[in-house]
Amino acid sequence: MASDYQPSLLSETDLRAADLSWAYNRPAGSAMPAAELQGWKQRVVQFQAAVRSGPAIAQGSPFDLTDASPATTLDPFILPPQNAEFWRGQFQESGVPALYFVVDHEADLLLYVGETVKSNQRWKGVHDCKRYILSYVEAHRGHGLAVAVNIGFWPHAKRDRKARQSLELELIQRWRSPFNKENWATWSTPFVGGKLEA
Repeated sequence: MASDYQPSLLSETDLRAADLSWAYNRPAGSAMPAAELQGWKQRVVQFQAAVRSGPAIAQGSPFDLTDASPATTLDPFILPPQNAEFWRGQFQESGVPALYFVVDHEADLLLYVGETVKSNQRWKGVHDCKRYILSYVEAHRGHGLAVAVNIGFWPHAKRDRKARQSLELELIQRWRSPFNKENWATWSTPFVGGKLEA
C-alpha cells in the first residue's frame, strides 16, 4: 500500500514555515536508535497482525447481527488512504461524522484511532497526534528508514457523539493503537512526550 502514499505538496521548508504550532522540536542528540525504533514497531505490528488475522466472529442469526459492533469487522488497513496533511485542502463541505485511522502503510501499523463529527475539519486546529506523527516520521528519516503515514476515514459513524466515542474506544482497545493515550502504558510510546522517551 505504500505506493498509494501521496507526499505533501509543500516542501519540508514550506511546512516548517507554515502554521506548525503543533510541531515537535527535539533536542539535539535525543534521536531514538534505529534498532530500538524497529523493535518497537515490530512489537506493535505483530500484535495488530494477530488481531487482523484472528478468527472471524461466528455468524448467528440475522437478528443477532443488528447489535454487532462494527469494531469487530472494521479493518482500518483497507480504508482509502489520504495524505496526513489532507486538512490543509479546501473543502466545499465540513464533512460527515466519521472514525479516522492514522496508519503507517509502509509497516502495516495502525498508530491512532479518532472520531469526529466533521471529517473535513477535524485536524484544522490543534491536535496532539500531529506532533506524534511528526516525531515518528522524523525518527524514521533520521535513520533513512521508509515511512508512509496516511489517514483513512470510515464515514459510517453515528452523529451521536457518545455512540462515536464508544465505538472509538472499542477500536482503540481492540487494535491497541500506540498514539492513543489509553495504550501508552502498553507500548511505552516514545513519540508522545515533549522529548523522545524509550
